[in-house]
Amino acid sequence: MAKAAKSDRQKVIDDIKKKQKGAEKRRGMMIVGVCVVIALLIVGAAAYRPVKDWWELRQFNDVDLASIGAPASVCGDIEKKNAEGESDHRTTGEQITYDDAPPAFGPHWNEGGVAPAPIDKRFYSVDDRPELEALVHNLEHGYTILWYDETIADDAEAMDQLQGLASKFTDNDNFRNKFKAVPWTSEDGDPFPDGQHVAFTHWSAGGNGETDTKKQVGAFQYCSGVSGDALSSFMDEYPYTDSPEPNAM
Repeated sequence: MAKAAKSDRQKVIDDIKKKQKGAEKRRGMMIVGVCVVIALLIVGAAAYRPVKDWWELRQFNDVDLASIGAPASVCGDIEKKNAEGESDHRTTGEQITYDDAPPAFGPHWNEGGVAPAPIDKRFYSVDDRPELEALVHNLEHGYTILWYDETIADDAEAMDQLQGLASKFTDNDNFRNKFKAVPWTSEDGDPFPDGQHVAFTHWSAGGNGETDTKKQVGAFQYCSGVSGDALSSFMDEYPYTDSPEPNAM
């Protein structure tokens, strides 16, 4: 009798252990399942924006630069101002105040991979834009920079057009593609002139590839909207070769 009772107790204990193992196994599988779902959500969220951008930019695949956005008439005349600051390199992190909104020339940072910002990225949002002091070094190297204000940033169609413009400059080995589209915010300086929401700037060496500092000018053009037509004409008039350091990346 005692032996039979002991056997029954052991069976009960074994059944409890078996149930516990089963419960632990199910709990472990649930944890794995939850982790897989979370991982998929993270991957999906990371992939959503690039896929969405690709889908929306398809409309510009067979459209030339000058046909994107509004006609050149939305832009005013090109303005020029005597430029200075060539090779005036400042320590990275030093805040520099620029008189113009946005700048076309001036002192700037000089650090590999930081200032100038690398050529391989053309379109920036507020979250990833390089500092002004780095972008001015890009201007010294012959970049045309398109600056857009907060009105454009809040306009989904205009932002698609900007990304469409930027998609036309993807060949990193061709210096004619020295272009960047970047935001201009109230934290950067004064607003653009009334009614203007886009600006092109270029640091000109004076024309014809000359590098006479006495002839250097900053070129500015303000627009009420996005215009690939105006941008195309501006870059034809001020190519990368017309800059203080055209052969630098």
